[in-house]
Amino acid sequence: MASLRTFVSPSIAAALAAARTSTLNAIVYRTPRQSTSSLGSKCRVSANVFPTRITSGATHITSSVFGATQLRFAHIEAPSFDAYKRDDAKKDVKEADYSRRAFTYLMGAGGAVASIHMAKSMVQDFLDTMSASADVLALAKMEVDLSAIPEGKNVTFKWRGKPVFVRHRTKAEIDRERAVDISSLRHKEADEQRAQKPEWLVVLGICTHLGCVPIANAGDFGGYFCPCHGSHYDASGRIRKGPAPENLEIPEHEYVPHYDMFIP
Repeated sequence: MASLRTFVSPSIAAALAAARTSTLNAIVYRTPRQSTSSLGSKCRVSANVFPTRITSGATHITSSVFGATQLRFAHIEAPSFDAYKRDDAKKDVKEADYSRRAFTYLMGAGGAVASIHMAKSMVQDFLDTMSASADVLALAKMEVDLSAIPEGKNVTFKWRGKPVFVRHRTKAEIDRERAVDISSLRHKEADEQRAQKPEWLVVLGICTHLGCVPIANAGDFGGYFCPCHGSHYDASGRIRKGPAPENLEIPEHEYVPHYDMFIP
């Protein structure tokens, strides 16, 4: 009460303190729900009571030292929204929760499968861009019809951008090359190691010296001759004379039915 005495006289401060302690003495009569004017007339509040908010059953009454000033109903009837509710909302709470949970799991699993399929397609498309094109793969393989090459002739084919010599050797060439002393060769290889079939010789047409293309059926040994630096090869593709250090390279090849040759 020290603060009240600061602003009001002692007699007024004492009266206010007494009025505050007597608030519980206010008597409010409960009445049935009626109109506002009728409730106001039947609710008596002591004039010495401080402003307070009193709840009276079905109504809220705001009172002050001057009497009741406002009354309103505490319970307002709201419209029903049952017709707008989902059917599962009327079911048991657990059952509805399980139903919604199953739908969520189903949608999540479907989205995961779709995402994995999309990622797989993207990775596959990316790897396809890095692989060899169809024309390059077509040049990587070659089939040769050996029946079109007469005996004693050499035919040049293009394989992976390189010349390939396919030679149909005669019986005399086969006997001559197999009679060569291997110890006298610079790059020691027997004719049987170089020719899968005695009558056919398949070699890359690239000189092992500096990569020139030799001439077939030429040179001192009747095989191949490189005019650039004078390398001489025999009919088995072995270096016999000149600066070339090794024999002509033999690509991997195989013979398929109908006497055709296939170079993978």
